[in-house]
Amino acid sequence: MRITPLDIQQKQFSRRFKGFDMEEVDSFLELIREEMEELLRDNANLREESRRFEKQLKEYKNIETTLKDTLISTQQMVEDYKLTAKKDADLLKKEAEMEAEIMIRDAHTKVVKIHEDITDLKGVRRHFKEELRRLIESHLGMLEFDRDRGAEKPDET
Repeated sequence: MRITPLDIQQKQFSRRFKGFDMEEVDSFLELIREEMEELLRDNANLREESRRFEKQLKEYKNIETTLKDTLISTQQMVEDYKLTAKKDADLLKKEAEMEAEIMIRDAHTKVVKIHEDITDLKGVRRHFKEELRRLIESHLGMLEFDRDRGAEKPDET
């Protein structure tokens, strides 16, 4: 059963002779309730931030897919240029060879640029994933620390 801040606030203890100071118990319960509310707010904020990061990651993956498609199209275009240049070479061999070399050089420059862009985007994605993992692990560590601290306190019944 999960305990909510409202459960803590509404918790009633039976009174016994020489029992606990009720004001002190109530004060402590109020402090626990406030801490739990803050942790729940923080958890909700972290979930929202995680959703935002996942959305951003999807956008980066879409960009990567687009760049890969562009690379394939560019490579296909280079192949088409080579074939056209070869056919034209029969008619105007010297001129066609010079034009083909220029086109191939330009296409290769584009391919290199696209490869560099893909590499850069992969680095950004890897960095983003590492930062997200570190953030989540950090917050999990804080939650475990708070839970462990709560478990170390003696039972007060």
